[in-house]
Amino acid sequence: TSSHTRVGFLNNPSSKIKEDNTAIARGILAAFLTQNNSNLKSFLSKLSKEETAKSLAAGTKMVKFLIPGMDGNTFEKKYNTLGLDLIKTHQMFCQEVLKLLPGQMAVISNGR
Repeated sequence: TSSHTRVGFLNNPSSKIKEDNTAIARGILAAFLTQNNSNLKSFLSKLSKEETAKSLAAGTKMVKFLIPGMDGNTFEKKYNTLGLDLIKTHQMFCQEVLKLLPGQMAVISNGR
């Protein structure tokens, strides 16, 4: 609700990191890296729906969930080239630095 708020996220998966079980995480990362704030918010809302997760698990391509106004070409290029190393780095940071257990969630705030 404020233009002074920033949101980010780190992946801390509980299972082995593979292409087929990281579609949503890679979609979120690609969107953060390629889209403006209004499109990002709408896209993340769409990705957070359970039916989206089920559809992706059934084999639907991520590009089907792009929203009008998104830079689809830039998103798709980033999504297709985003390796699993970034997610593994997130996982390592969560577990080694933040001392989270695999899959454990946390909210970290650094406000004034």
